[in-house]
Order: sequence, then C-alpha cells, then structure tokens
Amino acid sequence: MNRDIPPGGNPAEPAPTTAVSLADFQQLIRNMYFRKDAERGIDGTFMWLMEEVGELAAALRDGTPEDKSEEFADVLAWLTTIANVAGVDLSQAIHKKYGSGCPGCGQFVCTCPDAGKP
Repeated sequence: MNRDIPPGGNPAEPAPTTAVSLADFQQLIRNMYFRKDAERGIDGTFMWLMEEVGELAAALRDGTPEDKSEEFADVLAWLTTIANVAGVDLSQAIHKKYGSGCPGCGQFVCTCPDAGKP
C-alpha cells in the first residue's frame, strides 16, 4: 500500500500527515509540562511512567486498539518528560546509540544471538 495516497484518494493530492518528529514531540511536551515536571522531579515523574507502563501492559492484554494507542502515547509522553527534566535530547541520544546500526552487532538488521538483548 502506498502511504502517500489516501485510500480512495487522488495520487496527485498527498495524504494529510499526522507525523510528528521526535524533536518536535519533545519540545511540545516541554512547552506543555516542563514547569510541573521539574517541580515533581525525576523520581516522581518516573513513578508516573511506571504507572503508565502498567496501564499499557493491561491494554496489550485486554484493551481495544484505541486503548493500546492511548497507552503507547502516554508511555512515550512520560518517557519524554523524564528526558526533559534530565536534560537529555532524545533525538541526539537515539542517533548516537542507534544511528550506526545495532549497538551489539553494528548491523542495520540485527544479527545478535536471540539469547541476549542487542
């Protein structure tokens, strides 16, 4: 399926996009929540992240597709919040760790043994 053409759409008219870059998302979360997040601190914010991870686990077991979508978004938002409070640029961190391939084997399609995490 061509992602540039909406279902039943005209190929000459690009589909509207909802894509958000990681850098833009991190700035959005910073703009919305940084004051509260900084006051709460990393430890308090980490506890909220863990609660959201639990909600994601429940949604993965028994939730609707909408529940799963919302919980993934919440987990990503709280992880991003912690990065903001800790002063970590997620785009730079991801590029540094994964931009040259798997950190374990160095390949863009991981060839690490299944027994360990890459």
